[in-house]
Amino acid sequence: MAHTFLLEPGRWMLQGSWLERNGMPIGVKGMTLVAWNRDNWFTMATKLIFPGSDIPEIALQYKGRLDAGERQYTFLLQHNILGQVEGEGWIAMDTIVQRYWVLGDRQRRSGFETLRKINDDTYYLTSGILAGHFLTSTMEANLERQVT
Repeated sequence: MAHTFLLEPGRWMLQGSWLERNGMPIGVKGMTLVAWNRDNWFTMATKLIFPGSDIPEIALQYKGRLDAGERQYTFLLQHNILGQVEGEGWIAMDTIVQRYWVLGDRQRRSGFETLRKINDDTYYLTSGILAGHFLTSTMEANLERQVT
């Protein structure tokens, strides 16, 4: 199954729920923009908001490189809450899996994302952020491609 998320430029809307340790699930909405340049570099910008909640918005700026025909890539991420982040991604048949770690972080924070393709215009995202060995938050959401 060929992927449309990440491997093609596009605009994706996100809607789902966010869960923090010892908290109740809350709604999350957002948008992701994916762009590519000629040298096999991609950029991905995501903004998450939490309507009706006091959780501050989250902004993520990814930059990575994926050569044609490859299934593994690395990326740098600027996260407005976590700071400087490095990560790696694997492209499987039905999913894209990313793992990342915060640089120079005393709390040893890291995270993961799994994007499962439902169809060309829909993915299901599950993610989590850890501090050491413990989950601090998780998110599950649908990503819908916006056709322009």
